[in-house]
Parts: sequence; structure tokens; C-alpha cells
Amino acid sequence: MDNRREFIKKTAISSLGLAIGGVGMGSRSYGKIMGSNDRIRVGVVGFSDRFKSSLLPSFLDHAQGMNFEIVALSDIWNRRRAEGQALIKEKTREEVGLCRNNEELYARNDVDAVIISTADFQHAYHLTEAATAGKDAYCEKPFAETMDDANTALEAVKKSGVVVQIGSQRRSGTNYHAANEYIRSGRFGDIVMVEMCWNVNQPGRWRLPALTASIQEGDTDWKRFLINRPHEHWDPRKYLEYRLFWPYSSGIPGQWMSHQIDTVHWFTDLPYPRSVTANGGIYQWRDGRTNADTLTAVFDYGLLDGPGKGFQVVYSSRFSNSAGDTKELYYSNAGMLDLDKNEITPTGGLAANHAAAMGMKPNQLEAFGLPKVQAASEANTGGDSLTSAHMRNWMECVRSRKTPHAPIEAGYNHSIACIMANAAYRTGQRATFDPITKQVLAGGTVFNY
Repeated sequence: MDNRREFIKKTAISSLGLAIGGVGMGSRSYGKIMGSNDRIRVGVVGFSDRFKSSLLPSFLDHAQGMNFEIVALSDIWNRRRAEGQALIKEKTREEVGLCRNNEELYARNDVDAVIISTADFQHAYHLTEAATAGKDAYCEKPFAETMDDANTALEAVKKSGVVVQIGSQRRSGTNYHAANEYIRSGRFGDIVMVEMCWNVNQPGRWRLPALTASIQEGDTDWKRFLINRPHEHWDPRKYLEYRLFWPYSSGIPGQWMSHQIDTVHWFTDLPYPRSVTANGGIYQWRDGRTNADTLTAVFDYGLLDGPGKGFQVVYSSRFSNSAGDTKELYYSNAGMLDLDKNEITPTGGLAANHAAAMGMKPNQLEAFGLPKVQAASEANTGGDSLTSAHMRNWMECVRSRKTPHAPIEAGYNHSIACIMANAAYRTGQRATFDPITKQVLAGGTVFNY
């Protein structure tokens, strides 16, 4: 019981740090440290549904107290520019400048930082633009859908020294920080297995039929949308429902797996899996999509320079039945850490009768609950607590130049794992990562698109 109290006490103290930013500061960042009276002016790159429903409310939770404001909005679709300008004015009573593209945005002299929430395959490209322009960035996940994009963006961010927060908001949850500290304390024991799932039963998931029927090619800039993907003729579904189509999104890996597999890297300091195999298909929603509606991937994690200790991660997701919802279950020989229920239990641990039969001692975790996420805000704007806490951490780090909770390396590493899973699914081959070439290989061949 004393150990339990001591752990909870330490967790409560360390959780206070979630409100005051990360640690570490590169020498190139010292020159950009700003005082509390210096207003940080933010540009929006992509007026997406994600920005509208979560990122903007989370930003407004803290903008006044942190002295941040939105001054410009870049979007290649005229409708979203107009809608974005109207919503931001409604929420802030301020007019924002409209930019038809990012060249116009970065030509302005009043933007210090940007929030990037564009199509999945564009995140790394747009982050490269921001870093090249010297702008700090909050960048939505997935960080990248190909290793070429990931490598380019990582290099640009490292060279520029800008502060980047990847939108892996679990890293700003007090419950996740407590789980991380508990595993690192050694009390959990070695991880022997991780099971994760993300299940829905939503025919409309990632579908926008009304918008798809109404948009015209002349309303937007199709060439800019494609950026570095192979050219093809205008397709409103791929523009608006891009998460259903490779190579504009990997679908399940980029959208959902990127969140959950990131915790594995965080808790273990393992940067990526040793190998991945995957299987799946389009079993329910045969609507022209090319991304799976059902996918299972098996990851092998462990030391990268030899067999050593290791463990499996089994990840599954389906769109056809929501049973199981979202689960993140970590197992050791002594029990289970459940990040759905936020509890640690002796479930499945080595019981006394089985231990005695082999001359061993029982191995059972002490049961207790993890703290829930807390996010102080100044305004009741509707931002979800994790994203609100994550946004605040980014704002604080933009000022302090410290490392945020989800730095560029976190995004780079989750991208490796998700690209490996996508490669394994699409090729039917075992996928690995070559740290020398910095490429994902499937069956010994570089995977791209």
C-alpha cells in the first residue's frame, strides 16, 4: 500500500508539469524566446472538420491567457476559406486574412506559427513548408504516409529549429503520463503483449456525399491538392473523402493506429517495430474505396540490434461492428494495464497455484486506478480535454522554446510503424525498416505507392 501511495504522489507532482511545458531546448531556439506581452500570431493551414470541431475550440481555450491570436487562414477551396473566416470572426470577433495557398500565407510578415490540419498525405509536406519558412507548428497526425515525406520533413524541422507539436494528444493526458511512469518504474514488469483495437459501425465514416456532389473543380486548386502524388484527373471523392483512398491516406493505420502505436514507442523508448505483418480487406463497405474497412496487424517489438527481450502488439480495427470500441491493453506476467478503464489490475497475472506447481512465487500486480486527464481552460469553447491540454502545451513551448510532449521524433516514429503496417497489408509481405536508407521494405523491396 505504501508503494501505491508513493507512486500516486509522484504521479500527481509530475502531472503538474503537464501545465508548464516540456523539457529541453536547442541552441537555435534561444533567440526566439518571447515575453508574455509578445503576442503570438497564428496562421491556419487548412480549415478542416478537425480544425473546426476540436483544434479551434482547444486553441480558444487558452488563446487569451497565452496571448495568441489567429491572423490568417490558408485553404485552396474558396468555400472553406469563407466558412473559416466567418467562424473565426464569430468566435473571436476578429477578421482574419484569407490566403488562397501557403505561398500567400508565408509571404505575409505577421505569422509566427501555424496550425496544420490538411489531408493526411499533406501533413509532412506542409510541415516542411512551415519549417522552411521558420514557423513553429502544431501539425495533425499522421505525421507522414510515406518515408520520403517523413524524411524530408524531419530534416527541415531539425535544420530550422522550429517548435513542432504532433497531434498525438494522448501524450498530454495525465493518465497516459501516469502509465508511462508506472511502466518505467519497473513495477509493471516486462511488457509481454499489447492488444489494441478501434472499432466502429458507421456507414458515413469518412464519407461526405453532399459535399462531394456540390464541389466543382473550379472551386479549388486540384494541382496543389495533389502536391507530390501522381497526377490524375479531378475526382471530388478523392479530394473530400481522401481517407478512403490510397495514396492520399492509408486509412486505418494513419488515422487510428498512429494514435495508439505511439504509446508503445513512448512507454518503451523503442523507436519502431522490428517487423510487421498484416491482413485485411474491404468486407462491408464496397463503395469504391481502396483502403481497408477491416485490418489486423501484428507488430514484433524489441531490441533492434538482436533478439533479446521483446513482445507483440496485435492491432485490429473494423468498420462493420463497433463491439470492443477502443481498447489499449498492456500485459505483463503480473497483470494488466487498461488504458480504456484507466486501471491497473492483477488480471491474468501468475496465480499462486500455478506458481507453486513450478516452485515459483506468485506474481500479481496491486490493483489501483490511474488519474484522469485534466485540462484547465479559460473558456467553455467545446474543446476536448486531451486536445485542449495538448494545444496548451504547444503554446507554452512556442514561448519557452522547450520540447513539447509530442515532438517531431514521435511523429516520425509512429509514421514508420504505420507505413510498415500499410506496406504489409498492401503487399502481403513482412515489412521491416532499414535505418540506413530510412525506408520501409516489404519483402525486401522499398515500399512507396
